[in-house]
Amino acid sequence: MFPPGTLYSKRFADMYPQCPCCGQSFEPEPGYYYGAMYVSFGFSTGIFLVVLFVLSLLVKEVTLGMVMVTIGVIVIGLLPIMFRLSRAVWINIFIRYEGPCSQIVKK
Repeated sequence: MFPPGTLYSKRFADMYPQCPCCGQSFEPEPGYYYGAMYVSFGFSTGIFLVVLFVLSLLVKEVTLGMVMVTIGVIVIGLLPIMFRLSRAVWINIFIRYEGPCSQIVKK
């Protein structure tokens, strides 16, 4: 779905227009990936809960500032990965994955 070597660059959001194996369009309609924001929100919520749990185990008193800084650093560091993962999850909800290129019949 994404060109190689662009994960931690300014072009992390670039996508191929279609699958090089089967020809499936990666943007079936305008605004298709707005729903991926909800998937990303779910990932961020999971990160928040894990950070809160780990901080409560490691620190005697967890402060709001400590939680905000920790979550901010982690979420900003994982932004390209979460962006791509949420888009991949979103498209896989609606379009069935057919397997590796060697197993796909060309359309």
